[in-house]
Amino acid sequence: MTTTTTTVFLLVISCCFLWLCLPFPLDVEASSAAKVANSQITVMGLVYCDICSNNSFSRHSYFMPGVEVKIDCTFKAMSARTAELVSVSVNRTTNRYGVYRLEIPSVDGIECAAEKAIGNSCRASLIGTSSSSCNVPGSTRTTTDEITIKSKQANMCIYSLTALNFKPSKRNVALCGN
Repeated sequence: MTTTTTTVFLLVISCCFLWLCLPFPLDVEASSAAKVANSQITVMGLVYCDICSNNSFSRHSYFMPGVEVKIDCTFKAMSARTAELVSVSVNRTTNRYGVYRLEIPSVDGIECAAEKAIGNSCRASLIGTSSSSCNVPGSTRTTTDEITIKSKQANMCIYSLTALNFKPSKRNVALCGN
């Protein structure tokens, strides 16, 4: 797989997991009333095991549950009189699908932003895994700050961070080739 194909594949996979992992309002009246409220922001991403150590998701790769990830976000809150920065720093553990998620409740003045220039930013860093077979941080990155906006509704904004990965300490030549 090429890097572009892998990126597209991971974005499609993250969208699928998004539907599995997030509750969505089904009540149209409730959704209409929420348009007045501030944005609820969800930050999410994936962690996978790069079995063949080729820095991409392959047919032998799998999503990793139980991985510790640190998420740092900064949001610019705008009001009529001030501009404030709100920072959030938390550790999260991936679920059985390899997804980590941070839900930030509605805060006055914070809105969903499509551009980094507006002042919202998030990054995720690998802390560690309990896996003994796939426990070496991927060679391309242990931190990601590349954000894709997955949903931008009046009351909900979902930021998806680029996938992070671990790899085995030794490459399985029988499985992956030279």
